[in-house]
Amino acid sequence: MSFMTEVSSLTGRLLVATPALADPNFDRAVVLLLDHDEEGSLGVVLNRPTPVDVADILEGWGDLAGAPGVVFQGGPVSLDSALGVAVIPGEEGASPGSRPRPSGGEPIGWRRVHGAIGLVDLDTPPELLAPALGSLRIFAGYAGWGPGQLEDELVEGAWYVVESEPGDVSSPDPERLWRAVLRRQRSELAMVATYPDDPSLN
Repeated sequence: MSFMTEVSSLTGRLLVATPALADPNFDRAVVLLLDHDEEGSLGVVLNRPTPVDVADILEGWGDLAGAPGVVFQGGPVSLDSALGVAVIPGEEGASPGSRPRPSGGEPIGWRRVHGAIGLVDLDTPPELLAPALGSLRIFAGYAGWGPGQLEDELVEGAWYVVESEPGDVSSPDPERLWRAVLRRQRSELAMVATYPDDPSLN
């Protein structure tokens, strides 16, 4: 099995920045990988809220964005573009009053990435998606890696790779997401959650 085949399933997983990662763009970042194959990788940083309200830049989407209802900085690439990521509850966990989808298909304007997490086409009228959405985040920009670049960073120990949970996308306390994701790991990673913000003070 080649390394690429082995890691081709990272779409939908989380990259959690290790304390060793020196790039300030990704200090304590939690990145949801939306795409990962031999052509490169693309993801969004889940824990970088900005002061900008979604309603101020995307008419109609503000009411659908989960708290805090602000735009998140998804990464250093294409900061002038907006990306929507939403969780669609399963039939058992569907919100009260949500309309069943025809033959269990995906709602119009939403494309599954992994499990209940998917990308939203922000050109879709929000009212068409509103009944199906469980939670929505809007990101300005994204994080991108060229072919083999992410694999090199993984070998260098820059990232931990862990499973995502639908709640990660809509965490109401994004500033604590880095510690929360590490703390739930059943391994030595749970200990990393206690790593001080400034190790020199230890």
